[in-house]
Amino acid sequence: MAKQKPDGHHGDIDETMTKAKATALWRLFHPSRTALAVTVAALVAAVMVGLYVTPTWSVQRTALDVYSNDDGELVYTVREKETKLGEVAKAGEAQLTEGYLARLGPGELPEVSQEVVVDDRLVDGESVTVYEQVTAARHWGLWSLLPAAIAIALCLMTKEPLTSLFGGIVVGALMLQKYDLTGAVLVPSMATESAAGVLILYLWLLGGLMGIWSRTGAAQAFAQWMTKHFVRGPRSAKLVAWGLGVIFFQGGTVSTVLVGTTVKPIADQQKVSHEELSYIVDSTASPIASVIAFNAWPAYVQALIYVPGVAFLATESDRLKFFFMSVPFSFYGIFAVTGTLLLALDKAPLLGSRFRKAIRRSRETGELDAPDATPLSAKELQASHVPDGYTPRVAEFFLPLAVLIGIAVGTFMFMEGGSPNVHWAFGAALLLSALMALWRGMKLVDLVEGLGEGLKGVVVASVILMLAITLGSVSKQAGGGLYLVDQLGDSLPYWAVPVTLQVLTMIIAFSTGTSWGTYAVAFPLGMPLAWAIAQSQGLEHPMLFMMVCFATILNGSVYGDQCSPISDTTVLSAMTTGSDLMDHVKTQLIPATAASVLAGVCWTLTVVLFA
Repeated sequence: MAKQKPDGHHGDIDETMTKAKATALWRLFHPSRTALAVTVAALVAAVMVGLYVTPTWSVQRTALDVYSNDDGELVYTVREKETKLGEVAKAGEAQLTEGYLARLGPGELPEVSQEVVVDDRLVDGESVTVYEQVTAARHWGLWSLLPAAIAIALCLMTKEPLTSLFGGIVVGALMLQKYDLTGAVLVPSMATESAAGVLILYLWLLGGLMGIWSRTGAAQAFAQWMTKHFVRGPRSAKLVAWGLGVIFFQGGTVSTVLVGTTVKPIADQQKVSHEELSYIVDSTASPIASVIAFNAWPAYVQALIYVPGVAFLATESDRLKFFFMSVPFSFYGIFAVTGTLLLALDKAPLLGSRFRKAIRRSRETGELDAPDATPLSAKELQASHVPDGYTPRVAEFFLPLAVLIGIAVGTFMFMEGGSPNVHWAFGAALLLSALMALWRGMKLVDLVEGLGEGLKGVVVASVILMLAITLGSVSKQAGGGLYLVDQLGDSLPYWAVPVTLQVLTMIIAFSTGTSWGTYAVAFPLGMPLAWAIAQSQGLEHPMLFMMVCFATILNGSVYGDQCSPISDTTVLSAMTTGSDLMDHVKTQLIPATAASVLAGVCWTLTVVLFA
């Protein structure tokens, strides 16, 4: 007997049931539901870790360059600020020792978390007085990575950075047993001088300047002028962005803001996708600063790389010389900047399908963002709102920009400390833009409206930036970076040390969103380790080996900072170019990783062949 075929009615029922099951599964595993479940699990885990897991304590040492000021007081400089020496403990009488910290019980904190220790040591046969800042640091093992891991995972799942960053902060606060989230975490972080500086610069000054340029039409006038005289298409627009990134070699947030705000109107007019532009801006910020290091970086880093008994790191001048001698080994910085040049020339070999899709989309359709993108730059700043009867002039862009650049470069070159005063620069540019608009006949009410639109346009990005800074602080207190570096041992073969340091600093910086914060953790631990391995394994050229290891820490941190969705430079690159934050992160990940892999190969070959 032949089998009876199912009729169409039964087939429709089966198809309907299949669709219903698929819909139910989709709802069950919807990204929002998954993100909520992950968050709840992380919160519970954070509470348990804070209550029941005993942290591992260690001592971190940072060399201090102590000198007498004009008043005869012993002082040292930290981040360009002179600090009095205060109480000093002799080496044998210091309270913060490994033994003391090892005796602390669960939830117990040391009576003193930081002290300055003085010791007399022999360097090249001469007695030298050495001052060190000794700090108690702790980590909870692999759990220390939980706050940053949750924030990054939520960013990837939801593409919503505000709640993702806040979730990571809450998880970190519970781990640290800081249950008063506002009073113990948010307020202390946001009430600092650096946080106030961030708000003033990126919310008031930058937002106000962009708002006035939008109201006066200055940015569009500048774009039209550049198009007429220099820019002939997407390639030349990207070359302008790359060139400005190299010129503003101070690095970090300064370069990001200056290049992004200057080039965006030109690039938008030439159909350069926001993914392309944000990558160029981001990849010529910190990477170029590690290659053209005539900025504040050497002064900061040199204090972190003192190693007892190493003659070429004994004094501040020795350490500065060592920094600049190591610059040729900054392979990641060199490859990253070269990669952006190739992108500007449309010759980049390794971009990935997502990046190439963004390029095709912008060229063929004129859509600068993906259809589902949420640009950090609000709509108020993406179009001109020139009042009736007001004629834009390119001088309204050029003159404030010239003042901005002149003050930034001038203060960098001539002021003590060697750091550009970007608040003065943007403040003067904002004031000049406002005065020029009023002088040319714009009504005060229109000017104030433009200013308000500018502030409104960057407020969300500014909040994201503040949360990213807070999360970085919480992650550092949780000891994630300390734990990762702590996993290294002196049993590593010497040829594996550079890449190991590179990978660890990449993870630390990606997890914390800061390269300078990673330096503070990695250099005091990684440099003594590199020296110990160079001595124990009898390398013929230990100084060369140390320079390569130094470069891996410097550059690995730059890569992690550049690619992290919780980094200030990553947020600012998206903010000033009008890109979606996660689209920027995902598209730049492949070319940046390609440069990093190539750099790792070069570091390994260097120590194998020459150390």
